[in-house]
Amino acid sequence: MFNLKTEIYLRIIFLFSLIALISAYFIEHVLGHQPCNLCLIERIPYGLSIILISLMFIIKKNENFFILLLILTFIFSFFISLYHFGIEQGIFQESSVCGVKNFSENVSKEELLNQLSEKTISCKDVTFRILGLSLTTINIVISILFIITLTKIFTKYEKN
Repeated sequence: MFNLKTEIYLRIIFLFSLIALISAYFIEHVLGHQPCNLCLIERIPYGLSIILISLMFIIKKNENFFILLLILTFIFSFFISLYHFGIEQGIFQESSVCGVKNFSENVSKEELLNQLSEKTISCKDVTFRILGLSLTTINIVISILFIITLTKIFTKYEKN
């Protein structure tokens, strides 16, 4: 399996992903800061990393494959966060993802009217900051750190 250092890094990523998701739901449901659609999409890599790391520790095989999937997951996280940051800074225009509530094609007239009457959270509005940084900015930094860490782990296993 893994050496102790690798296992510690994976446990840190697992724990941080868990804390990130709990914090996001706390900020949304307890503090009342509604997320935009891109904020919701940015949660996916954290949930996926929890699943992948759990599977890695349960299966105890194909560690390189799981680590590669984790790297790809956080590359996705980095690019989604970078795009979101660009929208926040006015570099990019908001896409249709920012305004759509339900991606299903089977939306009734009542559901569509309800969606239109609800206030849609814009992807360019930052509703919550930590130390003056938007959660998107923090997510960019975390994604880069995880990509670097996981890439070092992956290259170490490729050499063995």
